[in-house]
Amino acid sequence: MEEVKKRSSKWIKTKGDEYRDFQWQAGYGAFSVSQSAVSEVREYIANQRTHHQERDFQNELRSLLRKSQIEFDERYLWD
Repeated sequence: MEEVKKRSSKWIKTKGDEYRDFQWQAGYGAFSVSQSAVSEVREYIANQRTHHQERDFQNELRSLLRKSQIEFDERYLWD
């Protein structure tokens, strides 16, 4: 994950001045999906900007964790 975050951070900063201060948060989360759900995940990613106008990332993650029955502590989710 460290390498993915490092390389993607360097890449995004080449995309314009509005990204020059881009930073990843300290941690990360990872979820797997079945092969049958790949097209649904791709569609979600393609429409993420629109989707997050209706539901912000923090509420989206909370919902996903609850749906997956993953216990979590809010103190450790956000930087």
